[in-house]
Amino acid sequence: MVTGPALRARIGEAGLAYLLLAPSLVFLAAFTYWPIVRSVWFSFHDVMLGSDKIFFLGWENYERLWTDGLFWKSLANTAFYTLVTIPSAIACALLLAVALDSKLRGMTFYRSAFFYPVMIPSVAAGMVWVFLYAPGYGPINHALALVGLPKLEWLYDSNTAMIAIIIMSIWKYSGYFMLILLAALQMVPSDLYEAARLDGVSAWNRLIHITIPLISPTLYFVVIIGLLHSYQIFDYVYVMTQGGPADATNVLTFYIYQNGFQYQDIGYASTLANVLLLFVGGLITLVALVFGRRVHYLGR
Repeated sequence: MVTGPALRARIGEAGLAYLLLAPSLVFLAAFTYWPIVRSVWFSFHDVMLGSDKIFFLGWENYERLWTDGLFWKSLANTAFYTLVTIPSAIACALLLAVALDSKLRGMTFYRSAFFYPVMIPSVAAGMVWVFLYAPGYGPINHALALVGLPKLEWLYDSNTAMIAIIIMSIWKYSGYFMLILLAALQMVPSDLYEAARLDGVSAWNRLIHITIPLISPTLYFVVIIGLLHSYQIFDYVYVMTQGGPADATNVLTFYIYQNGFQYQDIGYASTLANVLLLFVGGLITLVALVFGRRVHYLGR
């Protein structure tokens, strides 16, 4: 049992630690935890934006979800976006990281070039891709015409609008994931690859049986970060399609914005936000249970 001066020293260290953590804790409480609590409270009430009148509704807002077809459509759009974007972006990032892990001349330039889309503000990137997808003068349709393919109404066709946003998101996310995976690749012992080459192991088998298992903690981290990013998608939809055409790109975050700020129904928007929080939390828990045990840590 610690007594006397040692105990006072420990208390002093703990007090100093909490004092240094206090600004961050206050920030988290004010801008993260309190808004969550407030959102849960609003979800049980009829709250209109700019009005002081609040009426208790109980579970009516949550019951309304079951009959709200647009909610289910936005949920399906969000799930489709996530299931396509995250695996594709991680696969592209892994291939780029493996290619850029070599010692060839000019690798610094290529690394910077592939990471550059990450530094572009989301709104600016969305506007650039609106120009690229333009049906009349857009470079993408011009390239399709040069090879004899029909031009597409990328952002104005319900069959291609979500695909267009997914392509842009893969372009935007891949560089970020690549940088993280590249750092992990540089920690893999090179003698493992040399031994595999001497044994005649192909590049594909080296990737599957050496690279991926050894960087699996980083891959696991990237999957979690990707899931969080995918369910926060809003700016691309707002800039490029406004949820259209025919709600083909209406995702949960944009539907929350519509109810909260366009329809001024704060109560129902809070309900949607709470459902989104529970859904993302459940999905991350599922990923942790399924893939967490398959992660291989060096030294274990």
